[in-house]
Amino acid sequence: MRVRIIFVLKNKGGHVPFHHQYLLAEVKEKILSDSKKYDGFTDYNFSGLKGQTKISKNGLHFYSSRVTLVLSSPDQVFIDHFLQNLFDLKELTVGTLQLIPEGVEQEMLPVFGDSIKCICISPVVLVEPNSSSVYVKKFISPDSDVFSDLLYESTIDRMEKTGVYTSEQIASFYKFQIVPDKNYLEKIKEGEKKFARIYPVHFRNEKHEVRGYTFPFSLYAAPQVQEYLFNYGLGVYTHKGFGMLDIANADFTRKTEAYHFLTVDR
Repeated sequence: MRVRIIFVLKNKGGHVPFHHQYLLAEVKEKILSDSKKYDGFTDYNFSGLKGQTKISKNGLHFYSSRVTLVLSSPDQVFIDHFLQNLFDLKELTVGTLQLIPEGVEQEMLPVFGDSIKCICISPVVLVEPNSSSVYVKKFISPDSDVFSDLLYESTIDRMEKTGVYTSEQIASFYKFQIVPDKNYLEKIKEGEKKFARIYPVHFRNEKHEVRGYTFPFSLYAAPQVQEYLFNYGLGVYTHKGFGMLDIANADFTRKTEAYHFLTVDR
């Protein structure tokens, strides 16, 4: 399931670094620090912070009255536990942003077919930095077979490890192709902007660097694979806030409903 967490922003103009996934990962660890149950738990994904922003040399400055964060996991108990701990905090700081948790909405999953048009609401990372792959920081063209192959391999490997899918189902998921929006890539190139950047990621108290990609694309894959990626994220380090997808041109007011998480007496 996927939920949108809505925060009231106390200090308009506050900022976070442009690449702030690592700060959100640190906040997540703080929120879950009370429970050993979730030590090493990685079956979740989250977006970057969303709101009205302006860019400066300090990063992203937020000027909207509210900021949202999308959290996804197939484990509803985990999501409820996270939300209860978050709302118990009353207020939290990310970068210089002072955020007050206000509400939660559940996203309705789209209807999956042969393909779906996606956008990246957090960067997609192809290869883990501790691997011996030459592709850790090397730029790979999104329209190349290598790009799709790397994401296919990581997706199938992760799906197998869930134990949810039979070997016959895994074998049937051979169709997988990422087709980037060429018009978008051409506009980015003309504007001398970037859709692929180097991002910091912290793993076992060590800082690493990875290349992440953010661009719209069409995903051709089995409906079960599409649903898995919307719940778990695409690529590697999804539990560090990378690889969250959404539907291109989605109607954000139509596909959510209020979510009331289960609270537990402590």
